[in-house]
Amino acid sequence: MEKASQEPSRVSQVTRIEANLFALFSLLRGWPQLEVHDDPDLLWSISDIPFPLFNSLLRANLPPSGADAAIEEAIGRCRRRHVPMLWWTGPATRPDDLETRLAAKGFHGEEARGMAVLMGALPKNPPMPAGLVVEQVTDLKALTQWCKVLCAGFEMPEFAGEAFFDLSRSLGLGSDLPLRNYLGWLGGEPVATSSLFLGGGAAGIYNVATLPGARRRGIGSAMTSAPLHKASAEGYQVAILHSSEMGVGVYRNVGFEERCRIGQFVWTG
Repeated sequence: MEKASQEPSRVSQVTRIEANLFALFSLLRGWPQLEVHDDPDLLWSISDIPFPLFNSLLRANLPPSGADAAIEEAIGRCRRRHVPMLWWTGPATRPDDLETRLAAKGFHGEEARGMAVLMGALPKNPPMPAGLVVEQVTDLKALTQWCKVLCAGFEMPEFAGEAFFDLSRSLGLGSDLPLRNYLGWLGGEPVATSSLFLGGGAAGIYNVATLPGARRRGIGSAMTSAPLHKASAEGYQVAILHSSEMGVGVYRNVGFEERCRIGQFVWTG
């Protein structure tokens, strides 16, 4: 739980946008399929799953003289495992020209919007689409449905959904755990997903996905708002997320504002 006597500043919000992500990957060390290495100059994970997210590099604090060697070392690890990787960058990334170095090594990048909102600025009674029910995933049957919707919403391969299933099962499905998944139901059918992660001094929203046939009804906003009201009740003052260009409007409707840019650079080999 976050206990703070003063309202978090804009600078503090930027810090928490990254800190929440770093804390999430640190939590994943509890999943047997993933190796998580928390080195002083880099937080990185590696697996045998050929999906970039599960082979991530974050929190780079590399000296300019050693950055290229660190990139080559990461490429070598992934080549030996035959997996792609995802290198995250942000305001705290060092050296400052790391993104340029990644591009030179064959990484293809795009920018996400690092967004934040103070819990007190959230709508007190956010609109809920008619017939939508948002529930936390607390059993394996619901988790199976959550993974199917997540994959369909993001157009991910089935094996990625199987990995998410095993990850969530390994970490647990309790209502008091830091990582919680939510499933949205419309007319008795599962149509949307989201996840809440409490860590790094913030409530982070991840995995917001809606099936194509249920979009443009405000469901994404509802799947974002519902978990945050739970986090607010537990004492968290700041909510953060990383938005694609397409999702910015959805999150602004909830009250989020852009605070920084988060780079996501993929190497496929």
